[in-house]
Amino acid sequence: MGKLILVPTPIGNLEDITLRALRMLREADFILAEDTRTTGFLLKHFEIETRMVSHHKFNEHATVERVTSRIQAGETAAMVTDAGTPGISDPGYLLVAHCIEAGITVECLPGAAALIPAIAAAGLPNDRFCFEGFLPPKKGRQKKFLSLQEESRTMIFYESPHRLVKTLQQCVDFFASDRKAAVCRELTKLHEEIRRGTVEELAAWYTEHPPKGEIVLVVEGKKDS
Repeated sequence: MGKLILVPTPIGNLEDITLRALRMLREADFILAEDTRTTGFLLKHFEIETRMVSHHKFNEHATVERVTSRIQAGETAAMVTDAGTPGISDPGYLLVAHCIEAGITVECLPGAAALIPAIAAAGLPNDRFCFEGFLPPKKGRQKKFLSLQEESRTMIFYESPHRLVKTLQQCVDFFASDRKAAVCRELTKLHEEIRRGTVEELAAWYTEHPPKGEIVLVVEGKKDS
């Protein structure tokens, strides 16, 4: 029987890929890619010719059985997403759970995940934190904020540029205007920016300076009164 290997890929800077990740991508029988064009660029850069199979949130329910069967027949699959670690706000969980149920070995290499450099550089308490991923875009958004009002741990969110100001304003409304936060934008890339302040200050700044790129928002938890 083969195995499934989760291979983290760089979140921006291609130099962040590990030697072990490159070896696994070369040695795998096939690579499960969230977007074959994005992964194709990575493979071409490192001169890796392993064949890719498209595996993303829109087709994973249809392909999981077929992929599992190939692994059970002895093939090794390397799974990647467009950036970061598979399964962290990206496809991966469904196949991992299915493989475990089928008795298939699942390995995960250490590597890039945007939440880790963000929480490390934010300047907020990081001995305990909670990762919330992407907030609901519309329905369920208010309910999510209400559920986090008493959260004392530092909170980490992934957010899109066009919703950042709305999210910061909701942090003002549901938490407190003086709650500290950090907006970590384009981590590891040429135009990396980490801006720190209160959620009110950050909301005002990004209202005047619309952001671009990938964003991780780190928000201070509720302090003991």
